[in-house]
Amino acid sequence: MTAPDHVLVVGASAAGLATVEALRRKGYAGQVTVLGAEPHLPYDRPPLSKQVLSGGWEPQRAQLRSMDALNALEAEFVFGDAATGLDVPGRAVRTASGRVLSADAVVVATGLRPRTLPGQDEMAGVHLLRTLDDALALRTELLSCARLVVVGDGVLGAEIAATARGMGVPVTLAGPQPAPLAGQLGRPAAGLLAELHAERGVGLRLGTAVRGLTERHGRVTGVRLESGDVLPADVVVVALGSVPATRWLDGSGLDLDNGVVCDSRCRAADGIYAAGDVARWRHETLGGLVRLENRTNATEQAIAVAGNILGDDRAYTPIPYFWTDQFDAKIHVHGTLSPDADVSIVEGSPAERRFVSVHRRDGRTTGVLGWNMPKQARQRRQELTGTSLLAGSA
Repeated sequence: MTAPDHVLVVGASAAGLATVEALRRKGYAGQVTVLGAEPHLPYDRPPLSKQVLSGGWEPQRAQLRSMDALNALEAEFVFGDAATGLDVPGRAVRTASGRVLSADAVVVATGLRPRTLPGQDEMAGVHLLRTLDDALALRTELLSCARLVVVGDGVLGAEIAATARGMGVPVTLAGPQPAPLAGQLGRPAAGLLAELHAERGVGLRLGTAVRGLTERHGRVTGVRLESGDVLPADVVVVALGSVPATRWLDGSGLDLDNGVVCDSRCRAADGIYAAGDVARWRHETLGGLVRLENRTNATEQAIAVAGNILGDDRAYTPIPYFWTDQFDAKIHVHGTLSPDADVSIVEGSPAERRFVSVHRRDGRTTGVLGWNMPKQARQRRQELTGTSLLAGSA
């Protein structure tokens, strides 16, 4: 296979940047263009809900690379110009400013867009947290906030609640699950996480869905639950999860189904690849389509895509993995933790909040969770085998 003369990467966050760096490390000397919707240099997203939101980091510290490091890649970076369409046969991308960028290979790395509540865009005091600008705007409001309600009991919502509580802000966390991250951690660890939040002063209104928001004179005043109760708030963060950012690909002819559907090489069409949160690809080991939303996958999949662009022809078969830091808990999950799994504590003790649990279904290990024991949890990865991992990861 002959290497393409020009690679166009659409998306200038972790997956996009990692694609460019991997191409150069592998010796690719052709033209590279990176198109980013935001005006900022590439930055890391996990710190937004923690170090940046709390003020522990200046915004610049979240940058993935310095300007000198980006220049050394000898790539053209186009910032602040979102992609609006893709001509698949011509491998040409249209942008909001009217540009048309063509290449021999295109990598879609546009990530996610947050879900929203009806009417939230018309109310002051309602925030999302996806971008650096989102984090800075929310931080400004939290510094004078009397009552914060976080809508959403997943990773992002729980991290925001923990960070805000650490800033001294009165916080209520609302969502439909019985405990924060119940669908990702399983009930034992999720229950322990709920205890931790409650001990640190987070009000928990879980097990009931959010119906909408209340407002007065254009400013949010509360969150209305399905039960009819209203949680008073002068600031609300909506963290109801995200969906793949593929609207710009509507009508392109690509298969768009909970992401850009790809083969095992992360290829969506001839010369078109996808990497990171937006990619849903066939995992040959797990035996189905998988889409992973985590920082580690963004980098690893980008490396695999770069190799396949250059002719490696290798399937991408990672073990699912994510982590979250909340208060003094550092939680690492390898594989998947299905709700019907048999759970065994193999190291440490939940009472001491330092342990490793192994999750098994039908006698096969499907997941490993480490609570303040990251090294020990990582050492258990070798136990993860076979298609039993697929539950919950597609």
